[in-house]
Amino acid sequence: MEVWQTARAIMAMPYELFIGLRYTRASRKTGRRNGFISFISVLSVAGIALGVAALIVVLSVMNGFQKEVRDKMLSVLSHIEVLAGSDPITDWREIAKTAGEDARILAAAPFVSGQAMLTHRDSVRGVFVRGIDPAVEGRVADYLESFAAGSADALVPGGFGIAIGRQLAERYLLGVGDRITLIAPQGTATPAGVLPRLRQFEIVAVFESGHYEYDLNLVLMNIEDAARLFRVRGVNGVRVKTDDMMNAPAIADDLALRLVGDLYVRDWSSENRNWFAAVQIEKRMMFIILTLIVAVAAFNLVSMLVMTVTDKQADIAILRTLGASPSSIMKIFVVQGASVGLLGTGIGIALGVALAANVGPLVRWVEQLFGFEVLPKGVYFINYLPSDLHASDVLTIGATACVLAFASTLYPSWRASRVRPAEALRYE
Repeated sequence: MEVWQTARAIMAMPYELFIGLRYTRASRKTGRRNGFISFISVLSVAGIALGVAALIVVLSVMNGFQKEVRDKMLSVLSHIEVLAGSDPITDWREIAKTAGEDARILAAAPFVSGQAMLTHRDSVRGVFVRGIDPAVEGRVADYLESFAAGSADALVPGGFGIAIGRQLAERYLLGVGDRITLIAPQGTATPAGVLPRLRQFEIVAVFESGHYEYDLNLVLMNIEDAARLFRVRGVNGVRVKTDDMMNAPAIADDLALRLVGDLYVRDWSSENRNWFAAVQIEKRMMFIILTLIVAVAAFNLVSMLVMTVTDKQADIAILRTLGASPSSIMKIFVVQGASVGLLGTGIGIALGVALAANVGPLVRWVEQLFGFEVLPKGVYFINYLPSDLHASDVLTIGATACVLAFASTLYPSWRASRVRPAEALRYE
């Protein structure tokens, strides 16, 4: 009964599909030539599978790096910033109230910011000063939870305390209790001329955001102390946190339409536009470069199919004499090449997804086996290999590999359809 059902299934199958699938596997009774063709088919499958797997793993690691850097940035930056125009903002709570009318906005906090020169003994360095309100800053930023020494609660009004990043503290051997001097760019007019305005601060905390640039160049102080230092009557802006940072550009556009006054609204992507644009360009170029690997493997199908067509000319001639049309002959070899491409793509997707999902443990195993660090912590701000697998990337890679494999079958299949039965059977 099972044999009869199998026979019926084969009879119901289009003969082009049946013969094409039959050609993909070599019979044990075949000679050396057919065995060599089968060997090339195996190489084609392996090449496509390795190329697809490499593409999936590399793009997943690049997505992971992008996500890690973005998250580190957003632990210090805000999803959206409402910046003052020509005049400071005098009532930031009104802006927070307007922003809170959108259910997608979770919290808001004011800030005063500016550039300053930090001096300690014989060292001078430019830094970015941010004045915050410790009572509400934690609602819009995560870095307040990662202080290496002290806490944001030590930034009290009028105390002129300051919090510096861990990288800045290590570079200049600073710690809690040390005193530094900040020089504001706005000078003070005196009879002797314009003198720089400077103020001495005591380090009361050391924070660690995990992002090298911010840990080296950002200093925090109480918002009232920053207003006195920069002579700001009010605040420079309001930081806003949303429920979805990826939707922040659209939320920022909606918020800009609802706010009134001389205000400027920007989101985190526009603030770091150059960096994210560079990452996207790098990702696209890497996709193109690695796709060439898949293309080389896919075009191995051309040589395999050309050899198959040459070897099967007698079979083609017999099929033609039995009534098979040139398009049917072409379909047979398209099926053969496409099946090899689909098999290689399927194996590559399975292998790539498995490697991308376990790239961290695999890298740690390699490090333990060979005794070296792939990402030394002293060089990179993360000491592990992140991975962020996107289904859209997997689908794009799979579709690209299938298209390349299909395109590789067109010329050999067309050549097979042009075989003339009389010439092919002349010496048979």
